[in-house]
Amino acid sequence: MTQDRNAFVADLKNSNKPIYIKTDGSPGSASDGPLSGLIPRISPASFGSARFREEYGLRFAYVGGAMVGGISSIAMVRALAEGGCLGIFGASGLQPAKVEEAVAALKKDPGGERFGSCLINAPHDPAWEEAVTDIYLKHEVRLIEASAFMQLTPLLVRYRLSGAVRNPDGAVNVPNRIMAKVSRVELARRFFSPPPDKLVREALRRGWITQAEADLAPYIPMAGDLTAEADSGGHTDFRPALALWPAIVAAAHEYTVKHAYKTPLRVGAAGGIGTPWALLAAAQAGAAYFVTGSINQSCLESGLAPAGREILAKAGQADMVQGPAADMFELGAKVQVLKFGTLYAMRAQKLADAYRQYGSLEEIPAADRETFETQIFKQPLSDVWKQTKAFFEKRDPIQAEKAEADPKYRMALVFRWYLGQASRWAIGGVEERRTDWQIFCGPAQGAFNEWAKDTLYERPENRKVVDLAMNLFYGAAVLTRFNLAKALGALPDEADPSLRPRALADIAGYF
Repeated sequence: MTQDRNAFVADLKNSNKPIYIKTDGSPGSASDGPLSGLIPRISPASFGSARFREEYGLRFAYVGGAMVGGISSIAMVRALAEGGCLGIFGASGLQPAKVEEAVAALKKDPGGERFGSCLINAPHDPAWEEAVTDIYLKHEVRLIEASAFMQLTPLLVRYRLSGAVRNPDGAVNVPNRIMAKVSRVELARRFFSPPPDKLVREALRRGWITQAEADLAPYIPMAGDLTAEADSGGHTDFRPALALWPAIVAAAHEYTVKHAYKTPLRVGAAGGIGTPWALLAAAQAGAAYFVTGSINQSCLESGLAPAGREILAKAGQADMVQGPAADMFELGAKVQVLKFGTLYAMRAQKLADAYRQYGSLEEIPAADRETFETQIFKQPLSDVWKQTKAFFEKRDPIQAEKAEADPKYRMALVFRWYLGQASRWAIGGVEERRTDWQIFCGPAQGAFNEWAKDTLYERPENRKVVDLAMNLFYGAAVLTRFNLAKALGALPDEADPSLRPRALADIAGYF
């Protein structure tokens, strides 16, 4: 490569510098003769929807999605807010008192409106879902990320409509926003539609909303912003991103017109976003904002134990596997988890197989029961049931009564003990249960690790959540400029390692 070529590539990587291209493909200046085109300055902050950034008070159309058990921690949410991004607190898996403590603390921060918190569908624990909704309304949390909902619920309608008023100019003001996370177009259409009459009537009957609020339901979508979640960590339908994202963007356009919404519906992209190539692909697919999760888990601000971050930083794209979901165990739902360094998925699947095959704990063959007790639970199943029963007698007595009367359900609760504890062991870094750690993770983590190899960010102790976000945006800007240079004949089409944007330690100067 010549010195001039080196200088040209270096200029391309300076996203703030416009470059004129002459008809022979060489760089020139505005005063040169015939020009074939201009490679403009591309601000890394320009990706995504400007209106999204404006409405949420952000510098970047970037969302750190919720991660279970406070892995997307108070510290992470604060760091994202300070960096001009939006963070979602990971409320799922936490006791309501802990959720209230967290959102109360975040509301006190300067700019305390610039965050959201998770509301995950909890069919096995409706009391949790209602208690957390109460907390969000009490503390005026103005944004929730609705996750794992297979259908709309009265509680979602309650949250969305609470506080809705019609302004003197006739516009409808809806203070509570829902950022729904879905993997299916048919479910996206439900969130893009106004709240269903049946659920509005149910919320009204329960006294959750007023008649005036109910009357405004036909004029607003359930979710004005919706995240199209592809092959992600945790709850996922393992959908291919480049098929899913454009389809849901098209549905957003369709339903904006169908319901004559004043503000166009927006779609964000999630699942697989761990490199600049993925973020740029999402932008080209029409994403208004970009949601990351897996890569944030390995950052300093993560609520995951440091040993868990170390494991994540070594994972490759193929080091993920499906495992039974704790919160939808009886339904056979799956979550995507880390396979590298843990036996969780294999052991959890043994429990799921036993649940499908047998009608009670007593029916499990003696050899299998011994394996469960010695290798998985590390205690007698009878002791696990005693602990589980005591927990539900305090938390939700109806569940304990149901399990006493139904041996199959009792088995489900006992098996769910392991699935639920496995995530907590990982968050707490419980060393004696390391082989049972359940770490939700998608292939984006492996992709980021491969991209960050031989850079500062190869080590998890150097990863800060905002630095990673800035590198994704910067890399997408550089890739855009490389693509323009190729289109103008200024770069060859063949692969060239020098044209790969690298993760930078000193990134602020490019913004």
